[in-house]
Amino acid sequence: IPKVKNIIIFHMKKIKSQTNSEIISFIKSIYKNQKYIALHEPRFTGNEKKYLKECVDSSFVSTVGKFVQIVENKITNYTGAKYAIATSNGTSALHIALLLAEVGSENEVITQPLTFVATCNAIRYCNANPIFLDVDKDTMGLSPKALKIFLRKNTKIKNKKCINLNTKKVIKACVPMHTYGHPCKIDEIKEICDEHHITLIEDSAESLGSFYKGRHTGTFGELGTISFNGNKVITAGGGGCIITNKKFLAEKAKHLTTTAKIQHKWNYDHDMIGYNYRMPNLNAALLVAQLEKLNEYLKNKRFIAQKYENFFQNLDIKFFKEPQNSKSNYWLNSIIFTNKNKKDKFLKDSNLNGVVTRPVWILMNKLPMFKYHQKGNLINSEWLFERVVNLPSSVQL
Repeated sequence: IPKVKNIIIFHMKKIKSQTNSEIISFIKSIYKNQKYIALHEPRFTGNEKKYLKECVDSSFVSTVGKFVQIVENKITNYTGAKYAIATSNGTSALHIALLLAEVGSENEVITQPLTFVATCNAIRYCNANPIFLDVDKDTMGLSPKALKIFLRKNTKIKNKKCINLNTKKVIKACVPMHTYGHPCKIDEIKEICDEHHITLIEDSAESLGSFYKGRHTGTFGELGTISFNGNKVITAGGGGCIITNKKFLAEKAKHLTTTAKIQHKWNYDHDMIGYNYRMPNLNAALLVAQLEKLNEYLKNKRFIAQKYENFFQNLDIKFFKEPQNSKSNYWLNSIIFTNKNKKDKFLKDSNLNGVVTRPVWILMNKLPMFKYHQKGNLINSEWLFERVVNLPSSVQL
């Protein structure tokens, strides 16, 4: 008993508290004591100006031009997907992906409450309703266990359709999100979706450069979507992308995002409701230069994440490490406080001292436009919401 007591005392001493000012000072040291440290700002260290000038000089600055095709080729080469369709932003990419899955007003889409609002907005653009299921604590992404339990208790399969017993609507798709760049257990989710005839669409907006069991995120589902917003690992100023391995989906995606215009040298003919969602060549020119730097930026971001991990390893604040079987891009580094009060105090102290930190998003089921939609037990989502803070994660210069 005395031996066990000594071991317990040793570990109690090892785990210690750190003042907010000490944490803030450490963050400032990473970024060379800048007066203002952003959460995640873009870096332009390559051929951006060169390619932008070439694009402007060509006069092809809209949705026609060589840089759009180069982007799509580079994305397929990097992710391993067979096809990529560049879009105006990540939300438009997800909207089109849901339309490709034939999601409509009589349908429902399973997703997670711990996500950026764009995920749910895209579902509502299709006049479908979201269903909110819990996340796993170790991934912050949709929980396969929660998904399996919900489907077993609340659905039945009829004519290869998953019918919600509560609403009588068809659950058409499932949209898990790889939160802050950390892959969720996407292979397990895919297996469950396949069993229930539900189309899997991966919201990989934040996870370019993240791999799960050796495969890039976004390549497990029928469709995956990526964002190139200004705050992502690399940016087109805006921009997004749809990836898929199915040719007919890729062709329809390109058609829908180009106002559903039938190709012709001079006629303007359209055969369905289309969308002006293609990425402009000007944005693509910027993105091509950024893609050339992607591996360098990812290496740098993992270096920063390691610094954070080392700093927090013996503290009562937990650093969120990449999940098992994953290689994360560490888009946003996250820490987990022991309670909400400590989290709120740190957010106030850090932001007042020029270090931009952010809490997780307000859970989607708490927002007024989504609060009446069906949900499961969200115990993990609530727990993370009360404790998680995102730290500055920009690539170092």
